[in-house]
Amino acid sequence: MAKRTLTGTSLDTLVSLAKRRGFVFQSSEIYGGLSSVWDYGPVGVELKRNVKDVWWKSMVRERDDVVGMDASILMHPDIWVASGHVDSFSDPLVECQECNRRFRQDQLDSEACPNCGGAFGEPRQFNLMFKTFLGPVEDSSATVYLRPETAQAIFVNFENVQTTSRKKIPFGIAQLGKSFRNEITPGNFTFRTREFEQMELEFFCEPGTDEEWHDYWMNFSMDWFKKYGIRGEKLLLRNHEADELPHYSKASADVEYEFPWGWGELETISNRTDFDLKAHAEKSGKDLSYFDDQKKERYVPFVVEPSMGADRSALAFLADAYDEEGEGKEMRVVLRFHPDIAPFQVAVLPLSKKDTLSPTAKRVHDLLRPHFNTQYDDTQSIGRRYRRQDEIGTPLCVTVDFDTLDDDSVTIRNRDTMEQIRIPIENLESAIRDLLNQMRADAQG
Repeated sequence: MAKRTLTGTSLDTLVSLAKRRGFVFQSSEIYGGLSSVWDYGPVGVELKRNVKDVWWKSMVRERDDVVGMDASILMHPDIWVASGHVDSFSDPLVECQECNRRFRQDQLDSEACPNCGGAFGEPRQFNLMFKTFLGPVEDSSATVYLRPETAQAIFVNFENVQTTSRKKIPFGIAQLGKSFRNEITPGNFTFRTREFEQMELEFFCEPGTDEEWHDYWMNFSMDWFKKYGIRGEKLLLRNHEADELPHYSKASADVEYEFPWGWGELETISNRTDFDLKAHAEKSGKDLSYFDDQKKERYVPFVVEPSMGADRSALAFLADAYDEEGEGKEMRVVLRFHPDIAPFQVAVLPLSKKDTLSPTAKRVHDLLRPHFNTQYDDTQSIGRRYRRQDEIGTPLCVTVDFDTLDDDSVTIRNRDTMEQIRIPIENLESAIRDLLNQMRADAQG
């Protein structure tokens, strides 16, 4: 993999880079911002989209046993009763009797308020779901919730998807989409927010095979992060203790990453047993069992769920890619992204803004953009532009210079080694593909 000079960096450094280079902005910034809500800029939206795309490719398009779906954010409120979210999706909350600040009880290190030193009142349970109203009348009969997870829509659509896709168990249903949780203590940049995007798979299997599939998806998940460039030494798989298992889980494990503030959850892989399908069958009155044609028997499938956040994953890829080389004015900040994660794969840089170079440079850009995610940049000196592309993690820069007008060749610069090679324009596309493939192999974590 690409050699890193740094083993890690500070969160402040990442936040500063994210703002400066257009990865992430504070939401509603000109109005003073909205706490723990973030907007992705021109570079960040490409990074996050790439994370989602490679997940979808790995989970759905490269497999014969997984299909996708996309459900609505608003669903029937009884779904959240059946799933247990209405009764148990809550955190213990305590309020300071002096400054009235509220805190999660399980995240306090002492019995005194960390803000003013005051005493706390009795803890209360605080439900994390956002309520809203469906229709023009705001009363209890119109109450619905912004979904706190994408999984339940998969469970209630199990029969629809299985029937129309004609999939036999074992098979999975994948979904990617927004979820909302009214977190009491969000923080650490985009790691814990109230609005976030999930990438979830519900893998349905025969009872008795669930533990085998749980092991399979734990290994798959660890390998997935390494495949796309996360360093193995920055990852660990932590099994949940019995007292931290959710009410629906037989066994769970977290893929954790060593963020600047410490280890944090990237993905949870849970053995949900048959809890969800049975709960929705009981609440709705709809039979959600499965008939096995080979065994000639009917059963309610067990479910193994790999569930990760797109925002957390994008932050982990950003943190892991960050590197610095050199010192003082010669210091170079570089993001060593895997080519499939990098916001842009190729930047086309004319050596000068002079009219003599622009037509050829734009011709090169037009040649490459149908095949790669590209960026065209002709502002400031070529050195500054190289540094700018390094800071957003672009693997390759193609420079069009005055010699190009004579030999119809361009220079390709490698982000990681800074080595340059000269390539005829007619061979440029294939040369870039070869170089990116080599960088993919080098990026394996």
